[in-house]
Amino acid sequence: PRSHVPLEPIGLDNKCSVYPLTFDKNENMAAKKKSVAMHTNYLSACSFTNSDMQILTASGDGTCALWDVESGQLLQSFHGHGADVLCLDLAPSETGNTFVSGGCDKKAMVWDMRSGQCVQAFETHESDINSVRYYPSGDAFASGSDDATCRLYDLRADREVAIYSKESIIFGASSVDFSLSGRLLFAGYNDYTINVWDVLKGSRVSILFGHENRVSTLRVSPDGTAFCSGSWDHTLRVRDGGRWAF
Repeated sequence: PRSHVPLEPIGLDNKCSVYPLTFDKNENMAAKKKSVAMHTNYLSACSFTNSDMQILTASGDGTCALWDVESGQLLQSFHGHGADVLCLDLAPSETGNTFVSGGCDKKAMVWDMRSGQCVQAFETHESDINSVRYYPSGDAFASGSDDATCRLYDLRADREVAIYSKESIIFGASSVDFSLSGRLLFAGYNDYTINVWDVLKGSRVSILFGHENRVSTLRVSPDGTAFCSGSWDHTLRVRDGGRWAF
């Protein structure tokens, strides 16, 4: 992580605020708070772009938006979802100008940040899409949904290419992320478990236990050596990613 990059809290006040990561211990952190974005409904997700001077936000008002961090000015808005937008992910390429979003309308949509236009849309889930994550190469993305499935979409083929599900899995998937190589897909579920899927074979490699309430988020470390999961049980759990490094 870059130490100069501020934090970006989101929440039910419809705002996205930033805080500096470097400040004197005697300083009042609340005084350093700066509101950057304002939607007409709750904020569900946000992400700095590659410049660190712009933030993408997703909202329950059915839109995504691009904001200038310094001025708070709205640079671009993205309209197309028919319900709450719950998640977004920025394309991994340093020169990439696209991002993907998912929402309560069961749609995953790929957007051009420059034009504000939707360039691809996928509607194969049967319930809310809670999480989207680009494949490391940027040529595909995965999604996790309340329909108890995760899915993989190939952007070049413009279609769904895999479904990750089992009859025994009946609870929704809340968060997804890829291993460093992209061979594995980690998915957190509302039944307190994390399932590990083989992306190519479509089979489950492992199921991980430990949380005592639903898994709300997970993320693989940048070097792929560990991953962390967060839960409604008020804990974060960091697991050794060594055995999942491939």
